[in-house]
Amino acid sequence: SVRGPTHVVRRGKTPVLSADEARKLLDSIDTTTLIGLRDRALIAVMVYSFARVSAVVGMLVEDYYPEGKRWWLRLHEKGGKLHQVPAHHVVEGYLDIYLHAAGVRGDRRSPLFRTISRAGTLTNRPITRNDVLRMVKRRARAAGVSPDTCCHTFRATGITAYLDNGGTIENAQAIAAHES
Repeated sequence: SVRGPTHVVRRGKTPVLSADEARKLLDSIDTTTLIGLRDRALIAVMVYSFARVSAVVGMLVEDYYPEGKRWWLRLHEKGGKLHQVPAHHVVEGYLDIYLHAAGVRGDRRSPLFRTISRAGTLTNRPITRNDVLRMVKRRARAAGVSPDTCCHTFRATGITAYLDNGGTIENAQAIAAHES
C-alpha cells in the first residue's frame, strides 16, 4: 500500500487571549474557596508551562518538585513522553497556596488537581478534562473574556506571550514539547 502525504495545518483556529485578558481571567477567580485556589493554579499551570490539559490533569503531587533552587513540573505528555519544565514563579506561588490550603503536599502519589465533593472537600479522584473545560468556560464567562476560550487557548496564549516578550521559537517549541 502507498501512504499519502501527512496533512499539516499551518494556521490554527485556537483562540488566543492577550496577556492582559489572561491576567484578568486569573485575577477574577475568587480565591477564598478551595475550588477557586485549585482552578487558579490549574489555569496558571496551563498558561505558564504551555501544557496540554491531559498532561495537567494527569499530574500527581510529586510531579511538582524542587530541584536545586527551582521548582519543576513533570508533565506526562501524549505518546507516553515525560516532559519537565521549570515552574514560573507565578505558578509556584499559586500551587503553594493551593497545596497548603488543600493539605495534600505530603500525599505525593495522589492527584494534584482533584475533584471537590458537594460538601466542598477534596476527593481522591483526579479532575477530568471535561470538568476542566466546563470550569474554563464558566470562569471565562464570569471574567468577561472570549466565550470561545477553551483549554488549548491557554497553551496558545502562553506561547504567544512568550514569543511577544522576546522568547525564541526554538525555546517555545522545547517548552511546549512540540514536534514542529
